[in-house]
Amino acid sequence: MAGFLIFGQDPIQIMEKKQIGFELTIFNNIEELSQTEQKLLTDAEKARENAYSPYSNFKVGAAVLLENGEVVIGNNQENSSYPSGLCAERVAVFQAGAIYPGVTIKTIAISATSKDYVVDKPAGPCGNCRQSIIEYEQKQKSPISILLRGEVGPIYKCDSMAHILPLAFSSSFLSDS
Repeated sequence: MAGFLIFGQDPIQIMEKKQIGFELTIFNNIEELSQTEQKLLTDAEKARENAYSPYSNFKVGAAVLLENGEVVIGNNQENSSYPSGLCAERVAVFQAGAIYPGVTIKTIAISATSKDYVVDKPAGPCGNCRQSIIEYEQKQKSPISILLRGEVGPIYKCDSMAHILPLAFSSSFLSDS
């Protein structure tokens, strides 16, 4: 609730505070997922095997399920000039957009592992990947559900990238309409 404080003659508006959050479903094992989600997560795990990560030793695989039933995979591709690499999520989403333009993305599964330690919790997408995925949500006007898993441990499911990227930048900021 907004209000005003008056100091001298100039009123100072007190802004309203709101908390932004989201719901997350946590599964303890893969058998709790639907058959389709199990296969998609398995595809992401297989995709991470071919990741090129000689610098971080952190392999990530992603699998995108499209509305037409096709699955497109991606994995992280590092480069000694770090900004030149690409995350698994963007590889998969951009490839889906290139091969199947206009086909709605339903779900993306992401799985991570490390050569140096056991990844026992889900690794969420980086900021660049979140922005890239939400761009597709905005373009297709429908949510993309996200499945996240480490090498072992729980599986997180979120119903939309918009939930984990509140106040997202969009094309509406680029025009005056």
